[in-house]
Amino acid sequence: MFEWLGELTRQTLCLDTDIHISDRNELIIENCRRIEECNEVFMRFLAGGIYVNIHGSGLKAYDFRTGGLIVRGCIDRLEFEERRVKHGT
Repeated sequence: MFEWLGELTRQTLCLDTDIHISDRNELIIENCRRIEECNEVFMRFLAGGIYVNIHGSGLKAYDFRTGGLIVRGCIDRLEFEERRVKHGT
């Protein structure tokens, strides 16, 4: 009944994530919240409600301050993991 309100809230708070892939050489991620791990062969970051794992070689991250992230290098594999929220015990 109020699905439109949920969608409006997600758009307003920038909770949606868009990922654009250009060949195997560039990945543009909008709404990247946090970089968990970053080196030349593996990157892991939080975007929206998912973790994105990037495997490859020569990976470099650019423009994190813009609210997004650009990853360049030879991208071999992408993995998506649902973020698990821990509740108090």
